[in-house]
Amino acid sequence: MNRYRWTRYVFPFALTASLLAGCSFGDAGAEKRAEPVTLKVMYYDERSFFDQYGMLFSALHPEVEIEVVNTQSIKHEPGKDMEAETRKFIEEQKPDIVMLSADQYTKMANEGKLLELETQVQEKSFDQAGLMPGMLDYLKELSGGKLYGLVPNFYSQAIFYNKDMFQKYGVELPKDQMSWDDLFRLAAMFPTTGSKDDRVYGLKMGYSATDLYQLGNMIGLTKNLNIVDAGAKNVTVNTDAWKKTYETALNAWKSGALYTEDPNQMSDGPMQYEDYLLRDPFIGGKVAMTFEGTYLMDQIKQAQNVVKDKAVKNWDIVTMPVDPGNPEYSPYVSFNNIFAISAKSAQSKAAWTFLQYIHGDEFARVTSKRQMGNMPVRTQYLSDKEGHHFEAFYKLKPIQPAMYKNYEAVPGDFMNNFQGMAQQELSAAADGKVSVSEALDSLQTKAEEALLLAKQQKDTAKPGETATTESGG
Repeated sequence: MNRYRWTRYVFPFALTASLLAGCSFGDAGAEKRAEPVTLKVMYYDERSFFDQYGMLFSALHPEVEIEVVNTQSIKHEPGKDMEAETRKFIEEQKPDIVMLSADQYTKMANEGKLLELETQVQEKSFDQAGLMPGMLDYLKELSGGKLYGLVPNFYSQAIFYNKDMFQKYGVELPKDQMSWDDLFRLAAMFPTTGSKDDRVYGLKMGYSATDLYQLGNMIGLTKNLNIVDAGAKNVTVNTDAWKKTYETALNAWKSGALYTEDPNQMSDGPMQYEDYLLRDPFIGGKVAMTFEGTYLMDQIKQAQNVVKDKAVKNWDIVTMPVDPGNPEYSPYVSFNNIFAISAKSAQSKAAWTFLQYIHGDEFARVTSKRQMGNMPVRTQYLSDKEGHHFEAFYKLKPIQPAMYKNYEAVPGDFMNNFQGMAQQELSAAADGKVSVSEALDSLQTKAEEALLLAKQQKDTAKPGETATTESGG
């Protein structure tokens, strides 16, 4: 791998570095510089790493030379076990800092391959109180109660709402920690008459729920429901909880209050930027509520400058819907990458210095303005000039949905096949041909057969092969 020396980029950031009150890797008061060390960091590619993390760190820690081991060298080929390929990459490249998914983090922590960080985060120099609520507990839950990694940023969604539309139609304003029933009740209070091009809608679902299966799945995710049980031994869709969930989804679907996108509908050729902005019905004032990430805030601001008279003006945000039985948690808070220190690292002190910096107050202050969808886990600097309720993005604590916990135990392509079967069965319920209960009864039977077949194919697959299943729906 090529080394990317900090000196290439320190000069453009000299002023930034001089303004930052950083502590060096060695003794800041010592006349003699600390001995230089090389720190190997696993990341997608060299350029993006230094753009996001490395340049600021290197400006303050010139004694640490960072070498990026590029994960793009991991070849994604059909039939390959990518988990095994990633393990092989780590063993060969021996990075001091590894970048992991939640599943990889759990496995490597359980196998003793990561350095425990509990002592480090308890130090006075590491401010736990400034982190987003529940982050450390979430990471500990993934790794058996102990902390082995940290995440510098997170992604979250919130419900955007048009205050002017609520006032015009006399509907009460949304609030934090509503249930899905509460959200659908508000959406149904807006008019449902008129053609799709000229009417208003209570709630935009967008591409996240274009059919009854997807809509019910979103609700089930919030309620922490599961498709298979622990160990993926049995299918669990034919339950009272799932029936109630899909009945809620069906009532909302039939209400006429939901605006959905057609994933098969392509753009009608080139369009002006103004038309592109107004194509979003929330920005154009045709939808009372929608849920998105922070990037929608930027689009709204752009629209208010470009098409002032047509863009939404008076808006705010509240948290995503929650499970009334567990109202402080949300599956819509997520972390892209977990950074951890290899248990075999000979540079664990320098590695912790890096992790501490990119999770620190200074780094959050400097990078909070360039969110690009992600936000720093230190939430002090998360706000906008208009004073919108930005806390809605981080008020709820992250939780790993039960639906995702057992994916590793599910054999082959069962989940993909399940989705096709579920969409077919529940579309019949949406069309009124069968009841929700009948649809789930049929789905349970077909899914059990598909799971059994997938297990049989997994048992007979050769080592290193990925078993695939095909199931009729």
